[in-house]
Amino acid sequence: MSDQPLKVLIVRLSSLGDVVQSLPVVHDVLQAYPNAQVDWVTEEAFAPLVQCVQGIGRVHVAAQRRWRKGWWTPQVRREWRDFQKSLHAQAYDAVIDCQGLIKSALIARQVRLTPTGFTATYANSSELCSYEWPVRWLLKRPIPMERRVHAVERSRRLVGRALQLPWAQDAALSPPQVLWRFPSNVQGAGLNVSAAPVASEVWLMHGTTRVDNEWPLAHWVELARRLQSQGHRVVLPYFGERELQRVQSVVSQAGLPSGSLFAPGPLSVLAERMVHAYGVIGLDTGLSHLAVALNRRHVQLFSQPRIHRAGPQGGLHQKAVGGQQAPTLDEVWQAWTQVCQA
Repeated sequence: MSDQPLKVLIVRLSSLGDVVQSLPVVHDVLQAYPNAQVDWVTEEAFAPLVQCVQGIGRVHVAAQRRWRKGWWTPQVRREWRDFQKSLHAQAYDAVIDCQGLIKSALIARQVRLTPTGFTATYANSSELCSYEWPVRWLLKRPIPMERRVHAVERSRRLVGRALQLPWAQDAALSPPQVLWRFPSNVQGAGLNVSAAPVASEVWLMHGTTRVDNEWPLAHWVELARRLQSQGHRVVLPYFGERELQRVQSVVSQAGLPSGSLFAPGPLSVLAERMVHAYGVIGLDTGLSHLAVALNRRHVQLFSQPRIHRAGPQGGLHQKAVGGQQAPTLDEVWQAWTQVCQA
């Protein structure tokens, strides 16, 4: 390496859970290279959240989902040119595609490199992880990956091996870490997300885009009742009309105050409030993975055998339940009791 600080660009466009589970690579890089510059490319919906991660410098904002709907319009073409200009504004020593899809690899190919710079991505697929095999031929360094690996470890091992960090080949990695900085914090200071919460809020992450991941409404109602009887304030975030109808039903049937509903807006606003929550109970979704990254007490509900690939790795205060099928209400309550004790 030269005497100049290492410049690394991570490409992870979507989805929310995958972006969140890739964030620990920032801490890994800075542990090895404290003066490194770590930038990120992501979809516009996730950019406000990525900008809240301590150690990330510039966030290059892509809007591919929106651009596809109007690629022929002058506005989209102008935005695409501006995006390409931002990718060429600085040369990087390493551009690492943590997504492993053609769309992300094509973006990595457009980035300007230093004379010794390189691009890297996965050389092969892993169980239950998205992957498109042509990417290994699109970028300079295809990095071999284990067939069965947790999603967080997959990104960490890719970045570690691409940068030849000594721990990247270890059988067991250290616990993943993400440090946060929110607008209300003192500028330049990280947030100690292990600090005691300011209020006894428990968030119920009920929303999912997949019907086969849903948990019965009656279970959410009873869970809310039990939490309220313990003195907790239940928070029910929602996105869109369908989720609004569900949370209104929970509020009505569980006898919760109307203030339990929360329409979060940008993900940065949601994360800044969630980081002070007493705990989170939620489905296998991106918001639950965010709760893990924020180091909250957390019970994560799985309706499919994905725990080994996506379940929390944070310790005894975070627990996954279910797997082959959705967990029962009593299983979730027992897990909640355990994480509270931990």
